Amino acid sequence: MPQPSRDIIPADWPTWSTREPQVIRSLPGGLTNRSYLLAAGGERLVLRLNAHDSATLDINRSAEAQALTCASHAGLCAPLVHCDPQHRYLVTEFIDGDACQPDQPEHLELLARLTADIHALPEIRGRLDYRHKAETYWRAVDSSAEFYSELVGVRDRVDDHLAAAARLCDSLRLCHNDLVAGNLLLNQRKALCAIDWEYAAMGDPFFDIALIVEEHRLDERQQNRFLERYLARPVTGLDRERVCHGRVVYRYLSLLWYAIRLAQHPGLHVADEAVLNDALSALTRLL
Repeated sequence: MPQPSRDIIPADWPTWSTREPQVIRSLPGGLTNRSYLLAAGGERLVLRLNAHDSATLDINRSAEAQALTCASHAGLCAPLVHCDPQHRYLVTEFIDGDACQPDQPEHLELLARLTADIHALPEIRGRLDYRHKAETYWRAVDSSAEFYSELVGVRDRVDDHLAAAARLCDSLRLCHNDLVAGNLLLNQRKALCAIDWEYAAMGDPFFDIALIVEEHRLDERQQNRFLERYLARPVTGLDRERVCHGRVVYRYLSLLWYAIRLAQHPGLHVADEAVLNDALSALTRLL
Protein backbone atom coordinates (compact mmCIF):
# COMPACT_ATOMS: atom_id res chain seq x y z
CA MET A 1 0.00 0.00 0.00
CA PRO A 2 1.26 3.52 -0.75
CA GLN A 3 2.43 5.33 2.36
CA PRO A 4 3.56 8.94 2.84
CA SER A 5 7.12 9.53 3.96
CA ARG A 6 8.25 13.04 4.80
CA ASP A 7 11.79 11.68 5.18
CA ILE A 8 11.83 10.82 1.47
CA ILE A 9 9.50 13.17 -0.40
CA PRO A 10 11.19 16.56 -1.05
CA ALA A 11 9.50 19.43 0.76
CA ASP A 12 9.07 21.38 -2.48
CA TRP A 13 6.95 18.65 -4.12
CA PRO A 14 4.15 21.14 -4.97
CA THR A 15 6.46 22.56 -7.68
CA TRP A 16 6.04 19.35 -9.71
CA SER A 17 2.84 17.64 -8.47
CA THR A 18 -0.70 18.81 -7.76
CA ARG A 19 -1.25 15.90 -5.37
CA GLU A 20 1.00 15.01 -2.44
CA PRO A 21 3.12 12.03 -3.56
CA GLN A 22 3.25 8.85 -1.54
CA VAL A 23 6.04 6.30 -1.50
CA ILE A 24 4.97 2.92 -2.85
CA ARG A 25 8.34 1.19 -2.51
CA SER A 26 12.04 1.60 -3.02
CA LEU A 27 13.38 0.57 -6.41
CA PRO A 28 16.29 -1.84 -6.87
CA GLY A 29 19.46 -1.07 -8.78
CA GLY A 30 21.56 2.03 -8.83
CA LEU A 31 24.93 1.95 -7.10
CA THR A 32 25.20 5.63 -6.28
CA ASN A 33 21.65 6.93 -5.73
CA ARG A 34 18.41 5.92 -4.01
CA SER A 35 15.23 5.63 -6.07
CA TYR A 36 11.58 5.27 -5.10
CA LEU A 37 8.34 4.51 -6.90
CA LEU A 38 5.75 7.17 -6.05
CA ALA A 39 2.02 7.52 -6.45
CA ALA A 40 0.73 11.03 -7.11
CA GLY A 41 -2.98 10.96 -7.83
CA GLY A 42 -3.35 8.65 -10.80
CA GLU A 43 0.30 8.97 -11.84
CA ARG A 44 3.24 6.75 -11.01
CA LEU A 45 6.56 8.55 -10.78
CA VAL A 46 10.15 7.74 -9.97
CA LEU A 47 11.99 9.88 -7.44
CA ARG A 48 15.78 9.61 -7.50
CA LEU A 49 17.66 11.07 -4.55
CA ASN A 50 21.17 11.93 -5.69
CA ALA A 51 24.20 10.55 -3.87
CA HIS A 52 26.22 12.92 -1.71
CA ASP A 53 29.48 11.80 -3.37
CA SER A 54 28.52 13.03 -6.86
CA ALA A 55 31.51 15.39 -6.90
CA THR A 56 33.92 12.58 -6.01
CA LEU A 57 32.56 10.50 -8.87
CA ASP A 58 32.84 13.56 -11.17
CA ILE A 59 29.12 13.53 -12.00
CA ASN A 60 27.91 16.64 -13.83
CA ARG A 61 24.29 17.09 -12.75
CA SER A 62 23.84 20.13 -14.97
CA ALA A 63 24.86 18.12 -18.04
CA GLU A 64 22.50 15.34 -16.98
CA ALA A 65 19.60 17.80 -16.80
CA GLN A 66 20.41 19.12 -20.29
CA ALA A 67 20.69 15.60 -21.73
CA LEU A 68 17.46 14.45 -20.08
CA THR A 69 15.58 17.43 -21.46
CA CYS A 70 16.77 16.60 -24.99
CA ALA A 71 16.11 12.87 -24.61
CA SER A 72 12.67 13.43 -23.08
CA HIS A 73 11.62 15.63 -26.00
CA ALA A 74 12.82 12.92 -28.39
CA GLY A 75 11.04 10.11 -26.52
CA LEU A 76 14.26 8.25 -25.73
CA CYS A 77 13.95 8.13 -21.94
CA ALA A 78 11.43 8.08 -19.12
CA PRO A 79 9.58 11.38 -19.57
CA LEU A 80 11.13 14.06 -17.41
CA VAL A 81 8.93 15.60 -14.71
CA HIS A 82 11.31 17.74 -12.66
CA CYS A 83 15.04 18.40 -12.25
CA ASP A 84 15.78 19.99 -8.90
CA PRO A 85 17.72 23.22 -9.60
CA GLN A 86 20.02 22.39 -6.69
CA HIS A 87 20.62 18.88 -8.12
CA ARG A 88 19.43 17.10 -4.97
CA TYR A 89 16.88 14.92 -6.77
CA LEU A 90 15.18 14.08 -10.04
CA VAL A 91 11.60 13.03 -10.91
CA THR A 92 10.53 11.14 -14.02
CA GLU A 93 7.49 9.21 -15.10
CA PHE A 94 7.60 5.51 -14.32
CA ILE A 95 8.10 3.10 -17.22
CA ASP A 96 6.58 -0.33 -16.58
CA GLY A 97 8.79 -2.05 -19.11
CA ASP A 98 10.64 -5.24 -19.95
CA ALA A 99 14.37 -5.84 -19.96
CA CYS A 100 16.36 -5.49 -23.15
CA GLN A 101 18.02 -8.73 -24.23
CA PRO A 102 20.61 -7.97 -26.93
CA ASP A 103 21.22 -11.69 -27.50
CA GLN A 104 17.89 -11.54 -29.35
CA PRO A 105 18.47 -10.07 -32.86
CA GLU A 106 15.43 -7.77 -32.71
CA HIS A 107 16.55 -6.34 -29.37
CA LEU A 108 20.08 -5.83 -30.68
CA GLU A 109 18.67 -3.81 -33.58
CA LEU A 110 16.56 -1.73 -31.19
CA LEU A 111 19.67 -1.03 -29.11
CA ALA A 112 21.63 0.02 -32.22
CA ARG A 113 18.79 2.34 -33.23
CA LEU A 114 18.49 3.83 -29.74
CA THR A 115 22.25 4.45 -29.60
CA ALA A 116 22.20 6.19 -32.98
CA ASP A 117 19.21 8.30 -31.91
CA ILE A 118 20.96 9.34 -28.70
CA HIS A 119 24.05 10.33 -30.66
CA ALA A 120 21.87 12.47 -32.93
CA LEU A 121 20.50 14.57 -30.04
CA PRO A 122 21.44 18.25 -29.80
CA GLU A 123 24.75 19.28 -28.29
CA ILE A 124 24.93 20.03 -24.56
CA ARG A 125 27.59 21.90 -22.58
CA GLY A 126 29.10 19.00 -20.62
CA ARG A 127 32.03 17.13 -22.20
CA LEU A 128 33.64 13.84 -21.22
CA ASP A 129 37.43 13.92 -21.56
CA TYR A 130 38.46 10.33 -20.85
CA ARG A 131 42.01 11.06 -19.74
CA HIS A 132 40.81 13.87 -17.46
CA LYS A 133 38.13 11.57 -16.05
CA ALA A 134 40.78 8.96 -15.23
CA GLU A 135 42.99 11.57 -13.56
CA THR A 136 40.01 12.77 -11.49
CA TYR A 137 39.27 9.21 -10.41
CA TRP A 138 42.90 8.59 -9.49
CA ARG A 139 42.82 11.48 -7.03
CA ALA A 140 39.95 9.79 -5.16
CA VAL A 141 41.47 6.28 -5.02
CA ASP A 142 42.88 5.16 -1.67
CA SER A 143 46.64 4.87 -2.22
CA SER A 144 46.99 2.73 0.92
CA ALA A 145 44.60 0.06 -0.35
CA GLU A 146 45.95 -3.43 -1.03
CA PHE A 147 44.86 -3.29 -4.67
CA TYR A 148 46.54 0.09 -5.37
CA SER A 149 49.72 -1.44 -6.79
CA GLU A 150 47.66 -3.51 -9.23
CA LEU A 151 45.93 -0.37 -10.46
CA VAL A 152 49.28 1.34 -10.96
CA GLY A 153 50.43 -1.74 -12.86
CA VAL A 154 47.77 -1.32 -15.57
CA ARG A 155 47.86 2.48 -15.80
CA ASP A 156 50.80 2.74 -18.22
CA ARG A 157 49.45 -0.10 -20.34
CA VAL A 158 46.22 1.81 -20.90
CA ASP A 159 47.88 5.07 -21.88
CA ASP A 160 48.38 4.16 -25.55
CA HIS A 161 44.70 3.22 -25.85
CA LEU A 162 43.63 6.55 -24.36
CA ALA A 163 45.85 8.38 -26.83
CA ALA A 164 44.64 6.32 -29.80
CA ALA A 165 40.96 6.74 -28.90
CA ALA A 166 41.44 10.52 -28.69
CA ARG A 167 43.33 10.61 -31.98
CA LEU A 168 40.70 8.59 -33.87
CA CYS A 169 37.69 10.49 -32.52
CA ASP A 170 36.54 12.70 -35.41
CA SER A 171 33.47 14.25 -33.77
CA LEU A 172 31.81 14.60 -30.38
CA ARG A 173 28.24 13.44 -29.89
CA LEU A 174 25.85 13.40 -26.97
CA CYS A 175 26.54 10.04 -25.32
CA HIS A 176 24.69 8.24 -22.52
CA ASN A 177 27.89 6.57 -21.25
CA ASP A 178 26.06 3.94 -19.17
CA LEU A 179 23.90 1.83 -21.49
CA VAL A 180 24.09 -1.26 -19.28
CA ALA A 181 21.24 -3.77 -19.06
CA GLY A 182 19.73 -2.16 -15.97
CA ASN A 183 19.40 1.18 -17.76
CA LEU A 184 17.45 -0.13 -20.76
CA LEU A 185 13.69 -0.73 -20.81
CA LEU A 186 11.22 -1.78 -23.48
CA ASN A 187 8.07 0.27 -22.93
CA GLN A 188 4.51 -0.85 -23.63
CA ARG A 189 4.90 0.25 -27.26
CA LYS A 190 7.98 -2.00 -27.52
CA ALA A 191 10.20 1.03 -28.01
CA LEU A 192 13.55 0.92 -26.23
CA CYS A 193 14.23 3.69 -23.70
CA ALA A 194 17.31 4.58 -21.66
CA ILE A 195 17.16 5.63 -18.01
CA ASP A 196 19.81 6.94 -15.57
CA TRP A 197 21.53 9.64 -17.61
CA GLU A 198 23.85 10.91 -14.87
CA TYR A 199 27.02 10.22 -16.87
CA ALA A 200 25.69 11.76 -20.10
CA ALA A 201 28.06 14.16 -21.85
CA MET A 202 29.47 15.11 -25.22
CA GLY A 203 32.02 12.45 -26.09
CA ASP A 204 33.29 9.82 -28.48
CA PRO A 205 30.30 7.81 -29.79
CA PHE A 206 32.51 4.74 -30.02
CA PHE A 207 32.91 4.81 -26.24
CA ASP A 208 29.16 4.18 -25.93
CA ILE A 209 29.47 1.39 -28.49
CA ALA A 210 32.47 -0.15 -26.73
CA LEU A 211 30.60 -0.09 -23.43
CA ILE A 212 27.69 -1.93 -25.05
CA VAL A 213 30.05 -4.55 -26.48
CA GLU A 214 31.61 -5.14 -23.07
CA GLU A 215 28.56 -4.95 -20.82
CA HIS A 216 26.31 -7.01 -23.09
CA ARG A 217 29.12 -9.41 -24.01
CA LEU A 218 28.54 -9.17 -27.74
CA ASP A 219 30.43 -11.75 -29.76
CA GLU A 220 32.06 -10.85 -33.07
CA ARG A 221 28.95 -11.62 -35.11
CA GLN A 222 26.76 -9.54 -32.80
CA GLN A 223 29.27 -6.70 -32.86
CA ASN A 224 29.22 -6.61 -36.64
CA ARG A 225 25.42 -6.71 -36.72
CA PHE A 226 25.19 -3.91 -34.16
CA LEU A 227 27.73 -1.73 -35.99
CA GLU A 228 26.06 -2.27 -39.36
CA ARG A 229 22.68 -1.18 -37.96
CA TYR A 230 24.19 1.73 -36.04
CA LEU A 231 26.40 3.04 -38.87
CA ALA A 232 23.95 2.22 -41.69
CA ARG A 233 26.94 1.23 -43.82
CA PRO A 234 29.50 -1.58 -44.04
CA VAL A 235 31.83 -1.89 -41.06
CA THR A 236 35.46 -0.91 -41.67
CA GLY A 237 38.73 -1.84 -40.02
CA LEU A 238 38.90 1.65 -38.55
CA ASP A 239 35.50 1.14 -36.91
CA ARG A 240 36.74 -2.06 -35.28
CA GLU A 241 39.94 -0.35 -34.15
CA ARG A 242 37.94 2.41 -32.46
CA VAL A 243 35.79 -0.17 -30.68
CA CYS A 244 38.93 -1.98 -29.54
CA HIS A 245 40.46 1.11 -27.96
CA GLY A 246 37.11 2.15 -26.53
CA ARG A 247 36.69 -1.20 -24.77
CA VAL A 248 40.00 -0.72 -22.96
CA VAL A 249 39.17 2.85 -22.00
CA TYR A 250 35.75 1.82 -20.68
CA ARG A 251 37.11 -1.07 -18.62
CA TYR A 252 39.83 1.19 -17.21
CA LEU A 253 37.39 3.90 -16.10
CA SER A 254 35.04 1.26 -14.72
CA LEU A 255 37.89 -0.24 -12.69
CA LEU A 256 38.80 3.14 -11.22
CA TRP A 257 35.13 3.84 -10.45
CA TYR A 258 34.90 0.68 -8.34
CA ALA A 259 38.18 1.53 -6.65
CA ILE A 260 36.63 4.83 -5.56
CA ARG A 261 33.59 2.97 -4.26
CA LEU A 262 35.86 0.96 -2.01
CA ALA A 263 37.54 4.11 -0.75
CA GLN A 264 34.27 5.96 -0.10
CA HIS A 265 32.12 3.11 1.23
CA PRO A 266 34.22 0.73 3.34
CA GLY A 267 31.04 -0.89 4.66
CA LEU A 268 30.52 -2.38 1.19
CA HIS A 269 34.06 -3.71 1.11
CA VAL A 270 33.41 -7.42 0.50
CA ALA A 271 30.88 -6.99 -2.31
CA ASP A 272 32.74 -4.19 -4.05
CA GLU A 273 36.12 -5.91 -3.77
CA ALA A 274 34.76 -8.90 -5.68
CA VAL A 275 33.44 -6.58 -8.40
CA LEU A 276 36.76 -4.73 -8.43
CA ASN A 277 38.64 -7.98 -8.99
CA ASP A 278 36.27 -8.85 -11.84
CA ALA A 279 36.80 -5.39 -13.35
CA LEU A 280 40.58 -5.80 -13.13
CA SER A 281 40.37 -9.20 -14.83
CA ALA A 282 38.14 -7.79 -17.58
CA LEU A 283 40.63 -5.00 -18.29
CA THR A 284 43.67 -7.28 -18.18
CA ARG A 285 41.98 -9.57 -20.69
CA LEU A 286 41.93 -6.71 -23.23
CA LEU A 287 45.53 -5.54 -22.75
